[in-house]
Amino acid sequence: MNATLELTRTSRLILSQILPNYTLAQLNKIPPGYSNNLIWNIAHVIVVQQMLVYGLSGLPMKISNEMVEKYKKGSKPEQDATQEEVDYIQRLLLTTIDQTAIDIENDIFKTFKEYPTSTGFTLKNAQDAMSFNNFHEGIHLGVIFSIRKFI
Repeated sequence: MNATLELTRTSRLILSQILPNYTLAQLNKIPPGYSNNLIWNIAHVIVVQQMLVYGLSGLPMKISNEMVEKYKKGSKPEQDATQEEVDYIQRLLLTTIDQTAIDIENDIFKTFKEYPTSTGFTLKNAQDAMSFNNFHEGIHLGVIFSIRKFI
């Protein structure tokens, strides 16, 4: 699991370096042909990791229900993110993964509700969820790189 967590940290470091390089207007801009923006994609990866690992394990997530509703799968930006939200998302990028590493070390993930992903891969435990999460984050990192060309 160490390599999986390090890969997640690498992804999150890349994302954390993107945020300060764009204005609030740029983070919120939805380019033509896209259904979301930079800040939505970045917040979305945080939410999905929490839902997959903690939610499916029956444990409380380290983020608010409001954030889950705003950035979960199937959602889209309904209003612009504020600078306060961007700052909060920036902090969560690494703190949520640091906490996940602590929780894995403390072996808190005892139960797991199997979940068939949209790709056809079934998650059977928290380790599967973290591995799949890296795949998911990679997809969104690609979308983020694409969106950056249009803002």
